[in-house]
Amino acid sequence: MRAVVQRVAQARVEVGGEIVGAIEQGLAVLVGVAPNDTPDDARALATKLAGLRIFRDEAQKMNLSVADVGGGVLVISQFTLYGDTRRGRRPSFVGAAQPEIAEPLVAEVVAALGELGLSTATGSFGADMAVSLTNDGPVTLVLEVAGGRVL
Repeated sequence: MRAVVQRVAQARVEVGGEIVGAIEQGLAVLVGVAPNDTPDDARALATKLAGLRIFRDEAQKMNLSVADVGGGVLVISQFTLYGDTRRGRRPSFVGAAQPEIAEPLVAEVVAALGELGLSTATGSFGADMAVSLTNDGPVTLVLEVAGGRVL
């Protein structure tokens, strides 16, 4: 499982001109699923996201988590995170899980975040989404999870 995490002042996802998910301060998380990913990977990602101390404290140091600042998490499925561009000019997506594997695992990330007490929003799996956000910092991180642990 792979995730691109951005600390945001606000973020939203629109499908067909309608807002389907939105947050104010928090994390915008693009999640890609590989064929061998498991529910343990999804829960490990959620735990890592909940605990990441990437928000500023009163001394302007990154010491606070999304929960500490009362922020939300916008989770957006993103199979293109597993695009392979090593050959040719058009990416191959054979490293991305099929929808029947990926969709429940993205839902598991969202459910696990909720169990950890975080407010969550999502895009629409498989839809043509328009994502807009205001990156705060900017702060952007890439996380890799395999075998139920963050690498």
